[in-house]
Amino acid sequence: MSILKLLPVALALALAPCAAGAQQAKPIGFPDAPGRDLTLRLCFQCHADTMWRDHRQDRRGWEGVLYRMVGRGALWSEDEINAMAGYLGAVYGPPAGTAAK
Repeated sequence: MSILKLLPVALALALAPCAAGAQQAKPIGFPDAPGRDLTLRLCFQCHADTMWRDHRQDRRGWEGVLYRMVGRGALWSEDEINAMAGYLGAVYGPPAGTAAK
């Protein structure tokens, strides 16, 4: 059997573990709380988990961000926005000891 015939098989076997790992990867830094699953399901359509790490604001600030996403085409209800803003404000709010702006 020629090496050219074996190349596609070898590539498929080499890449299989990477594809399986990508499917099982779970976002880090999202503690379980009300609104978590909704936030992950709706926001991860466009954003990666790194978006929230340095972006800290209170519930009201997150609500503004979410409504900007609606202005850009997100199709979310007010209930979904309220749930996501509550979750993000609780989990990714301002650092302790700082006043909300």
